[in-house]
Amino acid sequence: MAAPSSKTPSPGRIAWQPCASPSGEGTFECATLKVPVDWKRPHGATIDLALARHLATDPERRIGSLLINPGGPGGSGVGFAFSAPDSFSPELLERFDIVGFDPRGVGLSNPVMCDSDRVAAQGALLYPDSASSFADLREANRALGENCRDLTGPLVDHMDTASVIRDMDAIRAGLGEKRISYYGVSYGTGIGQQYAERYPHRVRAMTLDSNMDHSLGTWAYQKTETIAMEESYGQFADWCARTPSCVLHDRDARALFDSLYQRADAGELVLPGDPPYTVTTQDLQSIAFGYMYDPASWFQFAEDLAFLDAADPAAARSLKRRGEPTEFAYLPVMCQDYDFDVPSYATLARYERELARLAPVTRLSSLAWTDLTGCQNWPTKVTNPPHRLRVDGTPPILVTNSRYDVATPYSWGSNAARQIGREAAFLTYDGVGHGDYWLSPCARDAIDTYLLTLKTPRKGAHCPAVWPTGPSAQRQSPTGLVNPLPELLGTGTHR
Repeated sequence: MAAPSSKTPSPGRIAWQPCASPSGEGTFECATLKVPVDWKRPHGATIDLALARHLATDPERRIGSLLINPGGPGGSGVGFAFSAPDSFSPELLERFDIVGFDPRGVGLSNPVMCDSDRVAAQGALLYPDSASSFADLREANRALGENCRDLTGPLVDHMDTASVIRDMDAIRAGLGEKRISYYGVSYGTGIGQQYAERYPHRVRAMTLDSNMDHSLGTWAYQKTETIAMEESYGQFADWCARTPSCVLHDRDARALFDSLYQRADAGELVLPGDPPYTVTTQDLQSIAFGYMYDPASWFQFAEDLAFLDAADPAAARSLKRRGEPTEFAYLPVMCQDYDFDVPSYATLARYERELARLAPVTRLSSLAWTDLTGCQNWPTKVTNPPHRLRVDGTPPILVTNSRYDVATPYSWGSNAARQIGREAAFLTYDGVGHGDYWLSPCARDAIDTYLLTLKTPRKGAHCPAVWPTGPSAQRQSPTGLVNPLPELLGTGTHR
């Protein structure tokens, strides 16, 4: 990997060049922009941010640039921009240049690199069950973080969202825009929230879809995520009970998950194979968590649970994990944005017991739990600690959240809207899933209308839930647009 440049960032506009998307569809341009590794030392070492944009298809009616981010941390904004012809409505494509960037340390923007063996070793320790294994986890976390620094350089210490929003404003300036329009989903909402807080007068329009809540302490973070997982799985179980074509229609899906969990906890959930695969409780929780992102996948989820219950060999193939990645931006961001350190294994064990009481079926949120355990003894500082948003002077901001969102709970969205205050218009999607724009035609229309006209939905607006009606609905949103988030974010730990 090339070391970060030591040259001063060059002033002026971004120098775009024609480029092709992986699909070959659409008219795109690509560029890079130099930004400081450390914004406190603006004339020090730099990195190149990678950018891509889909040009407005009706340039005479072009409103400006719509900057986008797909979440993560670790999602590629360049990939998100390349997906624009499939991911966004024709109306947005006509009126905006859709601009995506790989945030610092991600994708083509000087990615954080870590040794895959250390990533795997740390991953195996994320569910400690004793003071000894907790100590091993802390040691592995520190070793992994230091290894990432050795392989990547000083950028690892400057991965916080506060640095990303400085990068985003440099992109705004490079685009020649006095005010920027922005659509952020999932972790991308955290970027948008903090951008609006720091640069309120540089916002034309901002949609925050499926929201982070950066004000939360450790326990509130765990509690809200765990309740969201339990409620989302409950929605799946209820849907299956009223949907004759669900393979678990005649069974109690809550009781089935509990049975599978107990078998896995006893080491008795073993799938045939060469070698046989012993399913863990963590496997079950992670599988269930992933399927809650989009109800369009629920027919397959029900089949997977039935396979697991029957110990069918076909299920073993679906559980095999991909090779461990060498790019690893997630924890370097999360561990600098949240102070998750706990004083002892006893505290961690108490959290686990209390979470299981709150969520007797699913027990905990696998994402929130590994955020917590993965940040124990992480070697970088919490440079962007949690705080309540203080937004003043922006135009109206559209905040949306689904009622049952496993990754960014509804309480996070409603709380973010309250923190933003009178500048926020809050839209509730009454269904299940993550990424309202692709889950709900109603939410998509409201977002499009707002971004195009600045007209927000009425106060207290709701969009009705959309439920899958047959297996043909799998892996495609009800809008007919492809939800790009799973592919963009991969199969690892992401929002």
